[in-house]
Amino acid sequence: MGHEYKAIQWNKNKAVYDVYVFIAVAIFIGVFMAVGLQTHPSGHTADPVVLLIRALGATAFAMLTAILVIGPLARLSPRFLPMLYNRRHLGVMTFLVASAHFGLALLWYHSSGPLNPFVSLFASNPLYDSIPGFPFETLGFAAFLILFLMAATSHDFWLNNLSAPVWKMLHMLVYPAYALLILHIVLGALMMEKSMVYPIITGAAFLIVSGLHLYTGFREWAADSGMKSLKTKGWIDVGAPNDIPNMRALIAPLPKGDRVAIFRYDDKISAVTNACRHQNGPLGEGRVIDGCITCPWHGWQYKPDDGISPPPFTEKIATYNVRIENGRVFVDPKANPPGTRTEPAIISVQGRLPQCP
Repeated sequence: MGHEYKAIQWNKNKAVYDVYVFIAVAIFIGVFMAVGLQTHPSGHTADPVVLLIRALGATAFAMLTAILVIGPLARLSPRFLPMLYNRRHLGVMTFLVASAHFGLALLWYHSSGPLNPFVSLFASNPLYDSIPGFPFETLGFAAFLILFLMAATSHDFWLNNLSAPVWKMLHMLVYPAYALLILHIVLGALMMEKSMVYPIITGAAFLIVSGLHLYTGFREWAADSGMKSLKTKGWIDVGAPNDIPNMRALIAPLPKGDRVAIFRYDDKISAVTNACRHQNGPLGEGRVIDGCITCPWHGWQYKPDDGISPPPFTEKIATYNVRIENGRVFVDPKANPPGTRTEPAIISVQGRLPQCP
């Protein structure tokens, strides 16, 4: 969380993270090539350069798969939340590995002819009307362009200037990129591979990614459906105060599809938007630390009564009016302007937390 733009800096944790990822990438590529040389003793796929091209492609695919499962895993269990902190580092490194794969493939397969390598990439195979002979290279190139766009806009400068919703919408292109990459593999490398190991691994990766997202989506839909039945006269009945874990939140759906996070902090209850200003992270999955709502993704903080970040930070989020009637907590679904102070609903007068500075 910062109140001014700075050049990208690596702290100790980020440096250690990057070293681990680099070592993992090197080991993956080394094992892939060693196994490839053993299982392909002769022929085109036994060439060390071809094996390196495949190894780089397989590494990028594995890294992108890991990136896509981090989100749903973190929603299923807070134990996976630390994996979110440096996910953008992993994304940039995935792009660098994909760049090495793309550059080496372009030089190896398209630099020896009379045509410009980029022209050759698109002109060498015109069979767009054939599924088995479809030019899979164009699919990989489209995925590569998306990864480039995401890597180029990974810094918080773009996040703040594009706004969190636009930035998130842009980075949702990772899903089309993954689909394009799957097709690139299926119509490319798998067409020439006799072993069933690679198709099984590719299919398993796709099923794991899609299965985790469908499951977490179903859980949220089920939770929203149960909460929708509790709307009363325009206000949302979210349950009894004790239904909200202390120092944490209960997330409720709003009529227009948004979500509100209702936090209980000792004897008080306040409600704010569920979307963090940083990356639209789920504030309701975070907790109150030192009197401030703390986003579980990257630790951005907001005071629960007005949605304003503690000084020197200036970020603001929307707040919602809350009241307690007959032992039930009600939330007005109409959002207040970001930074609007609202009176917390009082449960008792004991055990208050220190105020956020």
